[in-house]
This record gives sequence, C-alpha cells and structure tokens, in this order.
Amino acid sequence: MRVFVTRRIPESGLEILRENFEVDVFEGDSPISREELIKRAKGCEGILPLLTDSIDADIMDKTGIKAIANFAVGIDNVDISAATKRTIPVTNTPGVLTDATADLTFALILAISRRIVESDKYLREGKWKGWDPLLLLGGDFVGKTLGIIGFGRIGKAVAQRAQGFNMNIIYTSRSRYLEEENEGIKFVSFDELLKTSDYVTIHAPYTEETHHLISEKELDMMKPTAYLINTSRGKLIDEIQLIKTLKEKKIAGAALDVFYNEPEINPELIELDNVVIIPHLGSASLETRTKMAIIAAENLVDALKGKRPKNIVNPEIYD
Repeated sequence: MRVFVTRRIPESGLEILRENFEVDVFEGDSPISREELIKRAKGCEGILPLLTDSIDADIMDKTGIKAIANFAVGIDNVDISAATKRTIPVTNTPGVLTDATADLTFALILAISRRIVESDKYLREGKWKGWDPLLLLGGDFVGKTLGIIGFGRIGKAVAQRAQGFNMNIIYTSRSRYLEEENEGIKFVSFDELLKTSDYVTIHAPYTEETHHLISEKELDMMKPTAYLINTSRGKLIDEIQLIKTLKEKKIAGAALDVFYNEPEINPELIELDNVVIIPHLGSASLETRTKMAIIAAENLVDALKGKRPKNIVNPEIYD
C-alpha cells in the first residue's frame, strides 16, 4: 500500500509509515498546491495532510484515498461529511498539543501586555537612551481578569497557568465545568466575559457557527485597556474589523498565532505596533510535534490495516 504525506513531518512518524507502506513525502517549503496534491495522492490508499491542506469530496474522489490521518487537532480542513459518506476514516491528534499551545498562549499574553516585541524592536533600532520611569509601560497580571472563550483541554490548561499569576479567571463555553468552578473559576455569559475581562483568549473550535465569533459588536464590548489573544483559528475573528479597532486604539492590543488567510498576512496587521504576530506556532515544540507525527502515523496504520483508530473523528463508519 502507498501513502502520501503532504509535508515533511518529524522522522519518528515517517519511520512508522515506512515500516508499513510505500511512502511519498512532499518536500516543498510552502503548502502543496491542490493540483500537486491530487497528482501525488492519486492511487494512494492513505493520506496524511496538514491543517493547511483542504481535503474535500473532489479530492477524495479523484485520488481514491481510503483513510485520512490529519496532522492536527482541528479537522476543519477536512470535509468530514463527505468522508463519512465514502466510509473513509478520518483521524486527528488530540490532547498531545494541549500544554504546548497553552504555554504559547501565555507567552503571547506576556508578550503583548509587557510589550516585549515592541521593546526588542526599540532597543535594536538604537532608540534606548537609558532607564526611564515612563518608558514602554505595560500591564500587570495579579488581580486582573482573564476571560477564556472555549473551556476544553487547552482552555483549562491556560486557566491553570493563570492561577499561578493570581488572576481572576472567568470562562464561557457550551458546557459547564463544575469541578473547575469549585476551584474559583467562574462561568459567565459571552457578553459579560467580553465586557469585564482584561485579557480575552480564544480556544473555541472553528465551525460555521463560530465564524467571526469576534467582530465589531464584540470588539466594541471590550475594555479599552483589554487585550485579545487567539491561538485557535484565524476566521474566528473578523480580521478587518480587528485591524480597524487596533488602529483606533479601542482596545490595548492583540496577540495572534493564527490568521484569516494563512499563510498570507494582511499588511496592515504587520504595520501595527499594538499587535504581536507569530506564524502558527501553537504546537511548535520538538517534543509535541514529534508526538503528533507518531500519533498521526499510528492512526493511518491502524485505519489501513483494518483496525479502528484510537483517534477516529467519524466513528459512525464502524457502526
């Protein structure tokens, strides 16, 4: 059996695949084009795509793939309904990147609030003339309110880190988590979270319902001293409206790991000093990416060897 990997992943995962299949890996430095993906995956039994690769019904039909092992937790790049209709198992890599993404989220909170990137640029440009009591003042954390939108694995892990900074933690989610609420974390409505938080961090999945979860109305609710952080998916935020809000300084700043049209970044966003932007690094630790590669590879092996994968997204195909 042949499998296609849409981008080079850590070698530990490729070794597992090579032990079981004939493996073709796209070696490009940028995401593979749709045409090249179809050409390379045609006739392969399985595919291991990245979140940047859209795997829709047309690709499934033109390639004849029999299993999809997504190298990500999110699966919004795969048409799950189309895969299920074709009894194609789809898997993901849940859990493994929770701590890495929560760590990065808090790094972004620290960076935007204490103006780390802005200060680095200031120093490198030779502008520093000596210690100044009013230079590049940022915000404190102790006693401030952190609002978490989406309280799954990553949202909870971010809350744990915030507790170490003695922050007040509130959250909004489709479900209530009473165990965490017993530890002092408070459930509030979406609107109350936006109005009262000093830091708003998004950890919701991207769906049709959450498209533009944060737009003009929501940004207008936020405090002028508040910060917005997003390590989930770019299209959760109306990026054009966020840029307008940041330009008008209606909020203090934003820190973004994800963008609306990745890998393209709006040039107006790049020009702003009150935003920190990094290239989708949520899970980018050596340990985490290695674990993701191993899990994705094992998922693909199980799916193509007739076993029910541990991380199946559409289990109904086995019922």
